[in-house]
Amino acid sequence: MKKIVVSIAMAFVLFSCQNDASNDVMQPEASNSKSMRACASQEVLNRQLAEDPSLAARISAIEDFTENVQRNPNAYRLVNGRIEIPVVVNVLYRTTAENISLTQIQSQIDVLNKDFNATNTDFNLVPTIFSGVKANVGITFVLDQVIRKSTTKTSWGTRDAMKKTNQGGIAPSAPTTKLNMWVCTIGGGILGYAQFPGGSSATDGVVMDSKYFGLSGTANAPYNLGRTATHEVGHWLNLRHIWGDTTCGSDLVSDTPQHNAANYGVPVYPHYSTCTGTPVEMTMNYMDYTDDRGMYMFTTGQKSRINALFVAGGARNSFAQP
Repeated sequence: MKKIVVSIAMAFVLFSCQNDASNDVMQPEASNSKSMRACASQEVLNRQLAEDPSLAARISAIEDFTENVQRNPNAYRLVNGRIEIPVVVNVLYRTTAENISLTQIQSQIDVLNKDFNATNTDFNLVPTIFSGVKANVGITFVLDQVIRKSTTKTSWGTRDAMKKTNQGGIAPSAPTTKLNMWVCTIGGGILGYAQFPGGSSATDGVVMDSKYFGLSGTANAPYNLGRTATHEVGHWLNLRHIWGDTTCGSDLVSDTPQHNAANYGVPVYPHYSTCTGTPVEMTMNYMDYTDDRGMYMFTTGQKSRINALFVAGGARNSFAQP
């Protein structure tokens, strides 16, 4: 397992923009094949960093605060203990299939509640080597509102057009106290993306393609178990890809082993890394790229990182108010 010390210098290096994609739809790192997951959260962050020079400083401050909370947990308290997050689902549809049902929407909320509270039926599949760090994050999600809007767009891309009324989208509802999710056709092979803490409230939230949302209707195997939203909400809660978006990179969590790179499909356990430290990769972590049935755990370190957002002074403390 790795130990992480976050500094302002490290944060700037970690989140510096490597490529500023100018196309409306950012291309995924992986193939567009159904067997390959593609999340654009890191690419979107890179674009936002390029467009807003002050964002890097805000992210660095969040990382410093997170480190302080993890180092001195008794000095910080959640406002109301357990966190319950209202969710607004914004549905942008061109076809009848894209206008997903309330049943499909609720099924996604149900998956989030199971995955973030360790009541998912596959939680017991966590290998013994990781049993000491598997975690119940303890966050509840409640469907607050569904907003629907018809559109002529065939795809929305990853430049937040779906969040802007002047571009035909739907503006977020109360984004400092409600998690906004946009369900639409993204295009470019992208399953979804999220905005990390520190970004503008005008674009805050999670975007999901309707083909990978919930358990029924348009949900498309092998991403038909709702785990894409679990992965993206993980980003919204300040979790990075487990491989750190580079070979043997850091996800800023101390109890997740280093990964060579993203894993796809459902890797056979044990899957070994050539990185230094613990050689067995945690491919079943929600922040890897495996198929939905291949991911089923968060760690205590990830939980600690998430909790730092909600304590007094945290980047998402407004969600912790009674």
